[in-house]
Amino acid sequence: MKNFADRLNKAIDEKNSVVCVGLDPRLDMIPEFIKNNCRKENDDVWQAAAESVLEFNKGIIDAIFDLVPVIKPQIAFYEVLGSEGIRVYIETIKYAKSKGLLVIADAKRNDIDRTAEAYAQAFLGKVNLFGNEETVFDADAVTVTPYLGFDGIKPFIEQCKKFGKGIFVLVKTSNKSSGDLQDRYVQDEKMCNYELMAHFVESWGNDEIGESGYSSVGAVVGATYPEEAKKLRKLMPQSIFLVPGYGAQGGGAADCKPAFNSEKRGAIVNNSRGIIFAYKKRDDLIEKDYAKAARDAVIIMNEDLSVMF
Repeated sequence: MKNFADRLNKAIDEKNSVVCVGLDPRLDMIPEFIKNNCRKENDDVWQAAAESVLEFNKGIIDAIFDLVPVIKPQIAFYEVLGSEGIRVYIETIKYAKSKGLLVIADAKRNDIDRTAEAYAQAFLGKVNLFGNEETVFDADAVTVTPYLGFDGIKPFIEQCKKFGKGIFVLVKTSNKSSGDLQDRYVQDEKMCNYELMAHFVESWGNDEIGESGYSSVGAVVGATYPEEAKKLRKLMPQSIFLVPGYGAQGGGAADCKPAFNSEKRGAIVNNSRGIIFAYKKRDDLIEKDYAKAARDAVIIMNEDLSVMF
């Protein structure tokens, strides 16, 4: 199977975009006309809610698929809708892939070895059902937490190798309290926790480097910490960075720049609320134009990031 990093870099070149659109739908933010239609068509409230999310997602995907290489649905916003939400999560991934988009499942999974293996099979690989190999989520990549060490990472890397998939390991996250643990000094190693994690990520991905020079083992590095990102770019030259924190969390194009190398490669920048709910900030549009607002927001973000160098 073709290396995930190669597939991602090819998509970036084809779309001339490093934007990743986060599909983090909240029922209270979805346009009323969508919810009203779904309530009329579905007696069950859980199904109506889930169908509202799916209809909303399809509208966003239809509006932006030709502008960006990848989307990132955060599974928490689907799990909150129960089994119907998980169904819609799977349907969203399928629909995005049918439009030629790569999909990063933002699920932040990890556990002890056998449990991590089950997670890895569910999100990236295949599951054996009575002799038949079936996919579950079939994402192109998944976010993972590294707290359990290599035992919890190895099963994901094995699925990456087998099916041409990727992972993004949490290294320096965008949230305000990330420093509580990630910035703690590791005395024996004479470095911060996030720097130590960077060394692990680089070593974990050494055998998974594709033709483009990047590994299928990437790193999550927030735009809200540009100085740290500058250090991490040097420590992980072969890792693609998934950069959250642009837009609603306060990060701008200048803050994202350190995540890229001198050739303007090596990172994708996520924006969720600022794109999918852009219609909320447009007085010139009605809610039925929510997809147009999302497309306009992507165009602006593409232009913003294109001039950061």
